[in-house]
Amino acid sequence: MTCEKVDDRTPEEVKTHVWGVVARDSFMSHWGGSRGGFSRCAWACSPGADIDKLYSWVTDREEMKYVNIVKIDTYRPSKSTAHYHIYACNSDHNSQK
Repeated sequence: MTCEKVDDRTPEEVKTHVWGVVARDSFMSHWGGSRGGFSRCAWACSPGADIDKLYSWVTDREEMKYVNIVKIDTYRPSKSTAHYHIYACNSDHNSQK
């Protein structure tokens, strides 16, 4: 299966947002861009953001399963993943309030 990867981080954020929280999105899996597989998403955490708050925010979302803190650059989604989206989590993110 081919995995489509979308990374919303800027080139600078790719360098600075190295740790993040990844999860399988049970709502978005098996349709649209992830037809035939799972949808996984990650929030890459800025150095100034609180990764523990981010982790709690993701685990509190009912549709997010198998939530883990990972090093974004070395994380590889499982072979059953059809779509993988990386978002940036900065100090203004909802999880940080």
